[in-house]
Amino acid sequence: MRIACAGGGPAGLYLAVLARLRSGGRDEVVVYDRNEAGRTHGFAVTYGEDMLDDAFRNDPEGGEALRRASRLWNAQEIRVADHRPVHVGGKYGYAIARVDLLDVLARRAEQLGVKIEYGSPVEREALDADLVVAADGVGSRIRTARAEHFGTTVDEGTNPYIWLGADSDSDTFVWDFQPTDAGWMWIHLYPSSNGVSTCIVECEPDTWEGLGLDHMSGADAVRLVESVFHRTLAGRRLIEPLGGLGEKPWLRFREVRNRTWRDGDLVLAGDAAHTTHFGIGSGTVLAMQDSMGLVDALYGVAGQTAAADPTCPNGRGAALSAYDARRRAEIGPIQDAARRNMQWFEQAGRQLEQVTDPVEFAWSLTDRRGDMGSIHRTLHRATQVPALRQVRRGLTTARRVRRSALRGRQS
Repeated sequence: MRIACAGGGPAGLYLAVLARLRSGGRDEVVVYDRNEAGRTHGFAVTYGEDMLDDAFRNDPEGGEALRRASRLWNAQEIRVADHRPVHVGGKYGYAIARVDLLDVLARRAEQLGVKIEYGSPVEREALDADLVVAADGVGSRIRTARAEHFGTTVDEGTNPYIWLGADSDSDTFVWDFQPTDAGWMWIHLYPSSNGVSTCIVECEPDTWEGLGLDHMSGADAVRLVESVFHRTLAGRRLIEPLGGLGEKPWLRFREVRNRTWRDGDLVLAGDAAHTTHFGIGSGTVLAMQDSMGLVDALYGVAGQTAAADPTCPNGRGAALSAYDARRRAEIGPIQDAARRNMQWFEQAGRQLEQVTDPVEFAWSLTDRRGDMGSIHRTLHRATQVPALRQVRRGLTTARRVRRSALRGRQS
């Protein structure tokens, strides 16, 4: 079977890796990346233990390469104005620079015999393959050309945001909410594997316009943000993305949904199929899980026999339909939770104006998807006591070490 992946992001590259592994090297896979090698957007991505478990289960060698290239963050703080920081217990994760993640995946793909054609944007008609995977991002040209068939909807959020880097080497994930003359602005700052943290800046539209950010240059906007968050940044500079900020540096989140992800021998994956608000930080993980779901449908779950032969058209069609139905069903509730998360931030200003107890506000932020119970709220308050915080951190570390040891035995 010949597979063409349009898009050299995590979904396309990981699909290529897994297809070569599951087919025993029989299937030919080509990845078309519109960017040149080593060029990408964004700064860093985060993921949790479940993603690392999945990576080791599907490809132990690739999973180990991902682990080595990543950085652990093991603390999370929420800061509101000049109140004392609130600590969030039981939280840790891994971060990796996006360029490093793509390098890990590309190296593994090429090691397995995948051909990657860089600087090659493609149209569907130009791809001669038995299976085409459109993993070409939120603005997917392939999906857009067939938007009516896919039933694509794109809903835009109200809050402007800007994606920057920060010259920071901290192991702490920080949310910082600060007042300005025109309203509240906030950042979330998380570490990376290359010493440059990601800094996402967000505010409500009235604040954005009131500060003049709607007509301010990107460079001036960056300097303003540095002044607002000077305490958290502690003199560190913010960094513009590769290629600069352009004429319109501020974006609004676009939620992409599709009625179906399949069009004959073409399927969608990653941001081309779905997007989730950056506030829950799961886009890259979901994209790679799409790839896992697709290869499971095509070749069977690792260690089991495929339900249908992907090398024949009928078997392949059944597999693609199964992928479409199963992954959309899994993604739907996650997108619903991500939308609740986005709506929380779109109304954050009203809560911030009334903050008298930063611990309670931090709980509202932590439970913004509405899926945590009363025991978590009790633990949240207990975590503000230094001795109890240390106990909880110790338990979290022990849990992390056990999972790491289990992965080592399984691989």
